[in-house]
Amino acid sequence: MQEVLTQTYYGNTLQSWLIALSIIVLSAVLGRVIYWVFSKFVRLFTSKTKTNLDDIVVDMVEEPAVFVVVVMGVWFALKSLTLPETMTTIIANSYQVVIALLVGWLLSRLFDALYREYMIPLAEKTENDLDDQLMPIISKGVKMIIWVMAIIIGLNNAGYDVAALIAGLGIGGLALAMAAKDTVSNIFGGFTIFADQPFKINDRIKIAGYDGVVTEIGVRSTRLKTLEGRIVTMPNSKFADAPVENISWEPSRKVKLTLGLTYDTTPEKMQLAMDLLSQISVANQQTEEKVTIGFTEFGDFSMNILFIYYICKGEDIMNTQTAINMEILKKFNEAGLEFAFPTQTIYNVAQQ
Repeated sequence: MQEVLTQTYYGNTLQSWLIALSIIVLSAVLGRVIYWVFSKFVRLFTSKTKTNLDDIVVDMVEEPAVFVVVVMGVWFALKSLTLPETMTTIIANSYQVVIALLVGWLLSRLFDALYREYMIPLAEKTENDLDDQLMPIISKGVKMIIWVMAIIIGLNNAGYDVAALIAGLGIGGLALAMAAKDTVSNIFGGFTIFADQPFKINDRIKIAGYDGVVTEIGVRSTRLKTLEGRIVTMPNSKFADAPVENISWEPSRKVKLTLGLTYDTTPEKMQLAMDLLSQISVANQQTEEKVTIGFTEFGDFSMNILFIYYICKGEDIMNTQTAINMEILKKFNEAGLEFAFPTQTIYNVAQQ
Protein backbone atom coordinates (compact mmCIF):
# COMPACT_ATOMS: atom_id res chain seq x y z
CA MET A 1 0.00 0.00 0.00
CA GLN A 2 2.85 2.34 0.86
CA GLU A 3 4.39 1.68 -2.54
CA VAL A 4 1.16 2.69 -4.26
CA LEU A 5 0.95 5.92 -2.27
CA THR A 6 4.53 6.85 -3.11
CA GLN A 7 4.08 6.50 -6.86
CA THR A 8 4.49 9.82 -8.67
CA TYR A 9 1.93 11.26 -11.06
CA TYR A 10 2.52 14.64 -12.75
CA GLY A 11 5.22 15.60 -10.28
CA ASN A 12 3.35 14.61 -7.10
CA THR A 13 2.89 11.36 -5.27
CA LEU A 14 -0.50 9.70 -5.08
CA GLN A 15 -0.53 10.52 -1.36
CA SER A 16 -0.10 14.24 -2.16
CA TRP A 17 -2.96 14.10 -4.63
CA LEU A 18 -5.18 12.38 -2.07
CA ILE A 19 -4.31 14.97 0.58
CA ALA A 20 -5.16 17.80 -1.81
CA LEU A 21 -8.45 16.10 -2.70
CA SER A 22 -9.21 15.61 1.00
CA ILE A 23 -8.63 19.30 1.68
CA ILE A 24 -11.09 20.22 -1.09
CA VAL A 25 -13.72 17.76 0.21
CA LEU A 26 -13.27 18.97 3.80
CA SER A 27 -13.60 22.59 2.70
CA ALA A 28 -16.84 21.72 0.91
CA VAL A 29 -18.12 19.93 4.04
CA LEU A 30 -17.03 22.89 6.20
CA GLY A 31 -18.85 25.28 3.88
CA ARG A 32 -21.98 23.19 4.17
CA VAL A 33 -21.66 23.21 7.97
CA ILE A 34 -21.29 27.00 7.97
CA TYR A 35 -24.42 27.28 5.83
CA TRP A 36 -26.29 25.05 8.27
CA VAL A 37 -25.10 27.13 11.24
CA PHE A 38 -26.28 30.31 9.53
CA SER A 39 -29.65 28.75 8.74
CA LYS A 40 -30.32 27.26 12.16
CA PHE A 41 -28.70 29.49 14.75
CA VAL A 42 -27.69 32.84 13.31
CA ARG A 43 -31.05 33.33 11.58
CA LEU A 44 -32.82 32.34 14.80
CA PHE A 45 -30.89 35.01 16.67
CA THR A 46 -31.44 37.77 14.11
CA SER A 47 -35.17 37.01 13.84
CA LYS A 48 -35.58 38.13 17.46
CA THR A 49 -34.17 41.60 16.83
CA LYS A 50 -36.39 44.58 16.00
CA THR A 51 -34.64 45.56 12.78
CA ASN A 52 -34.61 43.65 9.51
CA LEU A 53 -31.12 44.84 8.61
CA ASP A 54 -29.32 41.98 10.36
CA ASP A 55 -31.65 39.44 8.72
CA ILE A 56 -30.82 40.92 5.31
CA VAL A 57 -27.08 40.83 6.01
CA VAL A 58 -27.18 37.20 7.16
CA ASP A 59 -29.33 36.14 4.21
CA MET A 60 -27.00 37.78 1.70
CA VAL A 61 -23.72 36.72 3.35
CA GLU A 62 -24.30 33.02 3.95
CA GLU A 63 -23.95 31.79 0.35
CA PRO A 64 -20.85 33.91 -0.51
CA ALA A 65 -19.31 32.77 2.80
CA VAL A 66 -19.72 29.14 1.76
CA PHE A 67 -18.05 29.82 -1.58
CA VAL A 68 -15.17 31.65 0.14
CA VAL A 69 -14.51 28.61 2.32
CA VAL A 70 -14.55 26.31 -0.70
CA VAL A 71 -12.24 28.61 -2.69
CA MET A 72 -9.84 28.81 0.26
CA GLY A 73 -9.84 25.02 0.48
CA VAL A 74 -9.06 24.68 -3.24
CA TRP A 75 -6.28 27.25 -2.86
CA PHE A 76 -4.60 25.41 0.03
CA ALA A 77 -5.05 22.09 -1.74
CA LEU A 78 -3.25 23.35 -4.84
CA LYS A 79 -0.57 25.03 -2.72
CA SER A 80 0.23 21.68 -1.15
CA LEU A 81 1.13 20.26 -4.58
CA THR A 82 4.29 20.69 -6.55
CA LEU A 83 3.20 22.30 -9.80
CA PRO A 84 5.08 23.93 -12.70
CA GLU A 85 5.89 27.61 -12.19
CA THR A 86 3.62 28.68 -15.05
CA MET A 87 0.70 26.74 -13.59
CA THR A 88 1.38 28.21 -10.13
CA THR A 89 1.30 31.73 -11.57
CA ILE A 90 -1.96 31.08 -13.41
CA ILE A 91 -3.54 29.64 -10.25
CA ALA A 92 -2.38 32.60 -8.15
CA ASN A 93 -3.71 35.13 -10.64
CA SER A 94 -6.99 33.25 -11.00
CA TYR A 95 -7.33 33.17 -7.22
CA GLN A 96 -7.02 36.98 -7.06
CA VAL A 97 -9.73 37.39 -9.69
CA VAL A 98 -12.05 34.87 -8.04
CA ILE A 99 -11.72 36.55 -4.62
CA ALA A 100 -12.51 39.95 -6.15
CA LEU A 101 -15.55 38.49 -7.93
CA LEU A 102 -16.75 36.90 -4.70
CA VAL A 103 -16.52 40.26 -2.93
CA GLY A 104 -18.38 41.87 -5.83
CA TRP A 105 -21.05 39.17 -5.61
CA LEU A 106 -21.42 39.80 -1.87
CA LEU A 107 -21.75 43.58 -2.31
CA SER A 108 -24.20 43.13 -5.18
CA ARG A 109 -26.41 40.84 -3.11
CA LEU A 110 -26.32 43.24 -0.17
CA PHE A 111 -27.29 46.19 -2.34
CA ASP A 112 -30.06 44.19 -4.02
CA ALA A 113 -31.52 43.24 -0.64
CA LEU A 114 -31.36 46.82 0.69
CA TYR A 115 -32.93 48.03 -2.56
CA ARG A 116 -35.90 45.67 -2.19
CA GLU A 117 -36.29 46.30 1.54
CA TYR A 118 -35.96 50.07 1.74
CA MET A 119 -35.72 51.86 -1.63
CA ILE A 120 -38.71 50.28 -3.40
CA PRO A 121 -41.17 50.93 -0.51
CA LEU A 122 -39.88 54.51 -0.33
CA ALA A 123 -40.52 55.03 -4.06
CA GLU A 124 -44.01 53.52 -3.79
CA LYS A 125 -44.97 56.13 -1.19
CA THR A 126 -44.35 59.05 -3.55
CA GLU A 127 -47.08 60.39 -5.82
CA ASN A 128 -44.86 60.66 -8.90
CA ASP A 129 -44.41 57.46 -10.92
CA LEU A 130 -41.13 58.50 -12.48
CA ASP A 131 -39.07 57.37 -9.49
CA ASP A 132 -40.76 53.95 -9.73
CA GLN A 133 -39.46 53.68 -13.28
CA LEU A 134 -36.01 55.07 -12.43
CA MET A 135 -35.40 52.72 -9.51
CA PRO A 136 -34.82 49.56 -11.61
CA ILE A 137 -32.39 51.46 -13.83
CA ILE A 138 -30.54 52.85 -10.80
CA SER A 139 -30.37 49.35 -9.32
CA LYS A 140 -28.91 47.88 -12.51
CA GLY A 141 -26.46 50.77 -12.80
CA VAL A 142 -25.15 50.36 -9.25
CA LYS A 143 -24.77 46.60 -9.62
CA MET A 144 -22.99 47.08 -12.93
CA ILE A 145 -20.55 49.49 -11.26
CA ILE A 146 -19.93 46.97 -8.48
CA TRP A 147 -19.16 44.19 -10.96
CA VAL A 148 -16.94 46.39 -13.13
CA MET A 149 -14.97 47.53 -10.09
CA ALA A 150 -14.63 43.93 -8.89
CA ILE A 151 -13.27 42.83 -12.28
CA ILE A 152 -10.87 45.78 -12.47
CA ILE A 153 -9.56 45.20 -8.94
CA GLY A 154 -9.22 41.46 -9.57
CA LEU A 155 -7.28 42.01 -12.80
CA ASN A 156 -5.10 44.62 -11.11
CA ASN A 157 -4.24 42.23 -8.26
CA ALA A 158 -3.52 39.53 -10.85
CA GLY A 159 -0.85 41.75 -12.41
CA TYR A 160 -2.63 42.97 -15.53
CA ASP A 161 -2.24 46.54 -16.83
CA VAL A 162 -5.59 47.92 -15.72
CA ALA A 163 -4.61 51.53 -16.50
CA ALA A 164 -4.40 50.75 -20.23
CA LEU A 165 -7.75 48.95 -20.00
CA ILE A 166 -9.41 51.93 -18.27
CA ALA A 167 -7.93 54.32 -20.85
CA GLY A 168 -9.40 52.21 -23.62
CA LEU A 169 -12.76 52.16 -21.87
CA GLY A 170 -12.58 55.95 -21.46
CA ILE A 171 -12.02 56.50 -25.18
CA GLY A 172 -14.78 54.06 -26.03
CA GLY A 173 -17.09 55.71 -23.52
CA LEU A 174 -16.43 59.14 -25.03
CA ALA A 175 -17.23 57.86 -28.51
CA LEU A 176 -20.38 56.19 -27.20
CA ALA A 177 -21.44 59.40 -25.42
CA MET A 178 -20.99 61.43 -28.60
CA ALA A 179 -23.02 58.92 -30.59
CA ALA A 180 -25.78 58.77 -27.99
CA LYS A 181 -25.96 62.45 -27.01
CA ASP A 182 -29.66 62.63 -27.87
CA THR A 183 -30.38 59.66 -25.64
CA VAL A 184 -28.35 61.21 -22.83
CA SER A 185 -30.24 64.48 -23.31
CA ASN A 186 -33.55 62.63 -23.03
CA ILE A 187 -32.39 60.84 -19.88
CA PHE A 188 -31.43 64.13 -18.26
CA GLY A 189 -34.81 65.47 -19.37
CA GLY A 190 -36.39 62.58 -17.47
CA PHE A 191 -34.45 63.56 -14.34
CA THR A 192 -35.63 67.15 -14.84
CA ILE A 193 -39.25 65.97 -14.91
CA PHE A 194 -38.59 63.97 -11.75
CA ALA A 195 -36.96 66.93 -9.96
CA ASP A 196 -39.30 69.76 -11.04
CA GLN A 197 -42.47 67.64 -11.31
CA PRO A 198 -44.26 69.90 -13.84
CA PHE A 199 -46.82 67.12 -14.23
CA LYS A 200 -47.57 63.57 -13.17
CA ILE A 201 -49.43 60.55 -14.50
CA ASN A 202 -53.05 61.30 -15.52
CA ASP A 203 -52.44 65.07 -15.73
CA ARG A 204 -53.74 66.84 -18.83
CA ILE A 205 -51.05 69.03 -20.39
CA LYS A 206 -50.41 71.10 -23.50
CA ILE A 207 -46.97 71.11 -25.13
CA ALA A 208 -45.66 71.72 -28.64
CA GLY A 209 -49.18 71.87 -30.09
CA TYR A 210 -50.33 68.64 -28.41
CA ASP A 211 -53.15 68.49 -25.85
CA GLY A 212 -53.55 65.25 -23.97
CA VAL A 213 -53.37 63.20 -20.78
CA VAL A 214 -50.03 61.86 -19.54
CA THR A 215 -50.22 58.06 -19.60
CA GLU A 216 -46.58 57.12 -19.04
CA ILE A 217 -43.41 58.89 -17.90
CA GLY A 218 -40.31 57.01 -18.96
CA VAL A 219 -36.60 57.66 -18.63
CA ARG A 220 -36.20 58.50 -22.33
CA SER A 221 -39.69 59.59 -23.38
CA THR A 222 -43.16 60.50 -22.14
CA ARG A 223 -46.45 59.37 -23.67
CA LEU A 224 -49.57 61.48 -24.07
CA LYS A 225 -53.04 60.34 -25.02
CA THR A 226 -54.52 63.18 -27.06
CA LEU A 227 -58.16 64.22 -26.95
CA GLU A 228 -58.59 62.36 -30.26
CA GLY A 229 -57.47 59.16 -28.53
CA ARG A 230 -54.07 58.96 -30.26
CA ILE A 231 -50.84 58.15 -28.41
CA VAL A 232 -48.01 60.66 -28.82
CA THR A 233 -44.51 59.64 -27.70
CA MET A 234 -42.44 62.73 -26.92
CA PRO A 235 -38.70 62.80 -26.05
CA ASN A 236 -38.07 64.06 -22.53
CA SER A 237 -35.59 66.65 -23.82
CA LYS A 238 -38.60 68.45 -25.33
CA PHE A 239 -39.89 69.29 -21.86
CA ALA A 240 -36.66 71.14 -21.04
CA ASP A 241 -36.92 73.35 -24.15
CA ALA A 242 -40.66 73.97 -24.53
CA PRO A 243 -43.19 75.51 -22.11
CA VAL A 244 -45.60 73.03 -20.54
CA GLU A 245 -49.17 74.06 -19.71
CA ASN A 246 -50.63 71.81 -17.02
CA ILE A 247 -54.38 72.07 -17.51
CA SER A 248 -55.04 69.77 -14.54
CA TRP A 249 -53.60 72.41 -12.22
CA GLU A 250 -56.07 75.11 -13.22
CA PRO A 251 -58.23 76.16 -10.23
CA SER A 252 -61.30 76.39 -12.48
CA ARG A 253 -62.22 76.46 -16.17
CA LYS A 254 -63.04 79.90 -17.57
CA VAL A 255 -65.81 79.98 -20.19
CA LYS A 256 -66.32 83.11 -22.29
CA LEU A 257 -69.62 83.43 -24.13
CA THR A 258 -70.85 86.25 -26.37
CA LEU A 259 -74.62 86.47 -26.90
CA GLY A 260 -75.98 88.72 -29.66
CA LEU A 261 -79.54 90.06 -29.40
CA THR A 262 -81.48 91.74 -32.20
CA TYR A 263 -81.53 95.53 -32.52
CA ASP A 264 -85.20 95.73 -31.70
CA THR A 265 -84.43 94.61 -28.12
CA THR A 266 -85.51 97.29 -25.63
CA PRO A 267 -83.27 98.45 -22.75
CA GLU A 268 -85.62 96.71 -20.32
CA LYS A 269 -85.27 93.39 -22.16
CA MET A 270 -81.50 93.85 -22.38
CA GLN A 271 -81.39 94.22 -18.58
CA LEU A 272 -83.70 91.20 -18.26
CA ALA A 273 -81.29 89.15 -20.37
CA MET A 274 -78.37 90.02 -18.10
CA ASP A 275 -80.43 89.23 -15.00
CA LEU A 276 -81.39 85.85 -16.44
CA LEU A 277 -77.73 85.02 -17.12
CA SER A 278 -76.86 85.85 -13.52
CA GLN A 279 -79.69 83.64 -12.22
CA ILE A 280 -78.63 80.75 -14.48
CA SER A 281 -75.03 80.93 -13.23
CA VAL A 282 -76.05 81.07 -9.54
CA ALA A 283 -78.47 78.15 -9.92
CA ASN A 284 -75.86 75.85 -11.44
CA GLN A 285 -73.96 73.92 -8.72
CA GLN A 286 -71.01 73.15 -11.00
CA THR A 287 -70.00 76.81 -11.44
CA GLU A 288 -68.27 79.23 -9.08
CA GLU A 289 -69.94 82.31 -7.63
CA LYS A 290 -67.80 84.79 -9.55
CA VAL A 291 -69.34 85.75 -12.86
CA THR A 292 -68.92 88.63 -15.32
CA ILE A 293 -71.89 89.92 -17.32
CA GLY A 294 -71.96 93.12 -19.39
CA PHE A 295 -73.51 94.84 -22.39
CA THR A 296 -70.25 95.24 -24.28
CA GLU A 297 -70.86 96.41 -27.84
CA PHE A 298 -73.13 97.35 -30.68
CA GLY A 299 -72.10 94.87 -33.36
CA ASP A 300 -72.73 94.96 -37.09
CA PHE A 301 -75.97 93.06 -36.76
CA SER A 302 -76.45 92.48 -33.00
CA MET A 303 -76.18 94.04 -29.58
CA ASN A 304 -73.69 91.83 -27.69
CA ILE A 305 -73.69 90.66 -24.08
CA LEU A 306 -70.42 89.23 -22.69
CA PHE A 307 -71.02 86.35 -20.27
CA ILE A 308 -68.00 84.90 -18.40
CA TYR A 309 -68.39 82.15 -15.84
CA TYR A 310 -66.09 79.56 -14.20
CA ILE A 311 -66.62 75.81 -13.96
CA CYS A 312 -65.42 74.32 -10.66
CA LYS A 313 -62.29 72.12 -10.68
CA GLY A 314 -63.13 68.45 -11.14
CA GLU A 315 -66.54 69.00 -12.71
CA ASP A 316 -67.48 67.68 -16.16
CA ILE A 317 -66.75 70.66 -18.41
CA MET A 318 -68.76 69.51 -21.43
CA ASN A 319 -71.86 68.60 -19.41
CA THR A 320 -71.72 71.87 -17.45
CA GLN A 321 -71.44 73.97 -20.62
CA THR A 322 -74.33 72.04 -22.14
CA ALA A 323 -76.50 72.61 -19.06
CA ILE A 324 -75.73 76.35 -19.03
CA ASN A 325 -76.42 76.74 -22.75
CA MET A 326 -79.70 74.81 -22.51
CA GLU A 327 -80.86 77.05 -19.67
CA ILE A 328 -79.95 80.17 -21.65
CA LEU A 329 -81.90 78.94 -24.65
CA LYS A 330 -84.91 78.00 -22.51
CA LYS A 331 -85.03 81.21 -20.43
CA PHE A 332 -84.44 83.53 -23.36
CA ASN A 333 -87.18 81.85 -25.43
CA GLU A 334 -89.61 82.13 -22.51
CA ALA A 335 -88.79 85.84 -22.11
CA GLY A 336 -89.16 86.53 -25.82
CA LEU A 337 -85.50 87.48 -26.27
CA GLU A 338 -84.37 86.93 -29.84
CA PHE A 339 -80.85 86.02 -30.89
CA ALA A 340 -79.51 87.95 -33.85
CA PHE A 341 -78.09 86.43 -37.00
CA PRO A 342 -76.26 88.11 -39.91
CA THR A 343 -78.71 90.28 -41.85
CA GLN A 344 -78.44 92.78 -44.65
CA THR A 345 -80.90 95.48 -45.73
CA ILE A 346 -80.86 96.56 -49.40
CA TYR A 347 -82.50 99.84 -50.42
CA ASN A 348 -83.70 100.14 -54.01
CA VAL A 349 -83.51 103.80 -54.98
CA ALA A 350 -85.67 104.57 -58.03
CA GLN A 351 -83.79 106.32 -60.80
CA GLN A 352 -84.92 109.89 -61.34
